[in-house]
Amino acid sequence: MNQSLLVTKRDGTKERINLDKIHRVIDWAAEGLNNVSVSQVELRSHIQFYDGIRTSDIHETIIRAAADLISSDTPDYQYLAARLAVFHLRKKAYGQFEPPALYTHVKNMVEMGKYDSHLLEDYSVEEFEEMETYIDHWRDMNFSYAAVKQLEGKYLVQNRVTGEVYESAQFLYILVAACLFSRYPQETRLGYVKRFYDAISTFKISLPTPIMAGVRTPTRQFSSCVLIECGDSLDSINATASAIVKYVSQRAGIGINAGRIRAQGSPIRNGEAFHTGCIPFYKHFQTAVKSCSQGGVRGGAATVFYPLWHLEVESLLVLRNNRGVEENRVRHMDYGVQLNKLMYQRLVKNENITLFSPSDVPGLYDAFFADQDEFERLYAKYEADSSIRQRQVKAVELFSLMMQERASTGRIYIQNVDHCNTHSPFDPMVAPVRQSNLCLEIALPTKPLNDINDEQGEIALCTLSAFNLGAIERLDELEELATLAVRSLDALLDYQDYPILAANRGSMGRRTLGIGVINYAYYLAKNGVRYSDGSANGLTHRTFEAIQYYLLKASNELAREQGPCPWFNKTRYSQGILPIDNYKKDLDGLCNEPLRYDWEALRNDIKTHGLRNSTLSALMPSETSSQISNATNGIEPPRGYISVKASKDGILRQVVPDYEKLNDAYELLWDLPNNDGYLHLVGLMQKFVDQSISANTNYDPSRFPGGKVPMKQMLKDLLTAYKYGVKTLYYQNTRDGADDVQGDLLPAKQDDDCESGACKI
Repeated sequence: MNQSLLVTKRDGTKERINLDKIHRVIDWAAEGLNNVSVSQVELRSHIQFYDGIRTSDIHETIIRAAADLISSDTPDYQYLAARLAVFHLRKKAYGQFEPPALYTHVKNMVEMGKYDSHLLEDYSVEEFEEMETYIDHWRDMNFSYAAVKQLEGKYLVQNRVTGEVYESAQFLYILVAACLFSRYPQETRLGYVKRFYDAISTFKISLPTPIMAGVRTPTRQFSSCVLIECGDSLDSINATASAIVKYVSQRAGIGINAGRIRAQGSPIRNGEAFHTGCIPFYKHFQTAVKSCSQGGVRGGAATVFYPLWHLEVESLLVLRNNRGVEENRVRHMDYGVQLNKLMYQRLVKNENITLFSPSDVPGLYDAFFADQDEFERLYAKYEADSSIRQRQVKAVELFSLMMQERASTGRIYIQNVDHCNTHSPFDPMVAPVRQSNLCLEIALPTKPLNDINDEQGEIALCTLSAFNLGAIERLDELEELATLAVRSLDALLDYQDYPILAANRGSMGRRTLGIGVINYAYYLAKNGVRYSDGSANGLTHRTFEAIQYYLLKASNELAREQGPCPWFNKTRYSQGILPIDNYKKDLDGLCNEPLRYDWEALRNDIKTHGLRNSTLSALMPSETSSQISNATNGIEPPRGYISVKASKDGILRQVVPDYEKLNDAYELLWDLPNNDGYLHLVGLMQKFVDQSISANTNYDPSRFPGGKVPMKQMLKDLLTAYKYGVKTLYYQNTRDGADDVQGDLLPAKQDDDCESGACKI
């Protein structure tokens, strides 16, 4: 290496390159790591140096050289690269490696307008000094490289125009904790701040993108998921579009229920005009969704829901299809098709499904969600009435079209509306669940808006986080984590702002939370069980029983202190009905695990003292936030031992946890022989989860004759999911034959936990 090269320092001056200094930094980063070579990183870096190179470019060259060496044989390069990246990040943020004092940092950031001024109003200098003793900046060294780059790209407070970064991860964690518990009594809040900081900074609790990116800043909207229901009027459609713009601009992912909109050709104003149908209004919603970039964190995204029996369904099912022209396609949103028992029965019996415009069949649309017996009665009545506009289609043809589009786009989602209401915390006769969200795990009541200031409408919000199953050794650890997760998210509901009255009303009335899991695949591998053979059924039953039990217990304890949520009496919980009372009994044939917690005592406590939150659990995809915790994402099996994600910094490689010890114990996605074992596990989780689950179906065409997945197989899996009480199905992934290490799913995954757009955790 030519030691006469000159380097350009940050202040613009030049000096001779100091290879010893570079060596010391790499050597420091390599301390305690296995199978990493300092000399190899140096060699790869040196050949890219040139005369006049900036010191910042030297740092980045070294980081990339280490990152390029990440492999399943040498996984610790992901930590070597991460430490080098942390070193570089701190130099950019602070001008030195050591972070400043917490109070000094917060004061400067408030003056710059980067942090919320309430931090200095709510906490004294002495309290900041106490919080500083809680911070362990060396926890930054536990991040993987992919995690550091995701933090820098999405979560750390920065100027996205100039690229300046203003903080490092431990300040993010301690200040999120400080903000969320700022309204707690002074004598207890620092205790909660410390406990919560420890839980999130050691990756035991994973936080969603809106919280990590937004809490501590002047922006105060942190709910991951927003559910907006549209009525069948121009006023409601326009109010829906306005609400979409408001929430897309504030980092939320959107679910839009558009099932009430009447079909094309329906009369308007007593026949004065014909209705243009759903597609023009879907285009209107798409424009609203794509109108904002969400502060550079991610683009807007939404899923639109409609029933399978809608008169326009054959046109709606192909809206994402690449064939066709722009006039009859709306390709930049996803779609959720709503089914129920009657639809499946028509399929199994090889009968017809009759299509209606909701406007022509009074009461049918509402009964579809609220009362299955009434729906069947009305459906048969309207089918028999030849004066009502209707069209019959063979059920197998309609289901096949739906599944074909699901297979080809990966993004036609499924909502079983009867399961969403029969196995729900809400009484469907009072507060039916009529839609889900972008990622298909939220199941909450909504009411259409008639205008943007409608006091009777209800927009549903859900705030998310997740337990890292890989970070716990015993199920009783979940008790403390549940306490912290419930209290922090419940506090966030009061801390955040609500730009729309209907959202404030529903959030304050129901106080809904959705707490899920990450690292489930690692959890199974660590415990020596598998997705596909039933060996994980018992562990899964025990784990999700513990999760729901401790979440309910935490919310019950919070209700004793602060009172139950105002609309608690609108829940089944208020009647003493728990998720264990109305699950699909077919699950008992998969798992004979007994219940291991004292549910009867909890039931009595809930009836006596209530719950602070109407819902507690939801299982979300959590792709990026799993990366932050160096975890496998959500409940999914990994595609390969190395996950690969494209970013603005290039390819980010991340090796599955404990690969060197557990590589034989992991069951990779394309090693699963079929979807059965996975869907059984989702059903067992759903027994306890009170909202829904982002569950995928996966197909490797090479397993089937002619390299084509049979329609019969896809329909069989759909029926299996329904049989075991699965409420929603998210992506359909198809193996495309590429190298597994590079990630080979179609569709290409959105960039996060819902994740191009939102409902992120």
